Amino acid sequence: MNKLQLVLTVALVVTTGLAMPESAHAGLETSLMGIKTKLTGVILPLLSVIGIAIAGISFFTGNPNAKQHIAYAIIGCMIGFGAQGIVDFIAQTVR
Repeated sequence: MNKLQLVLTVALVVTTGLAMPESAHAGLETSLMGIKTKLTGVILPLLSVIGIAIAGISFFTGNPNAKQHIAYAIIGCMIGFGAQGIVDFIAQTVR
């Protein structure tokens, strides 16, 4: 690990501790639950909507692969918006 990577890693850890002090002193399970909630509740649906927008722009600009982009965006939306249900289903199956 070079000096730049070390400095960036330390900066990331420090800023994470300052920005989210509740997770700095939380247990591992609580931290992972918080990450899962943010990921499945905010980030994945947001990325799904962005994917649909990009696929729509691709379609309207006449891209020859637009149908494929739209199909991938729809699959991404199904996964993005259904992520919480998928995670819950897997968690119940494993228990």
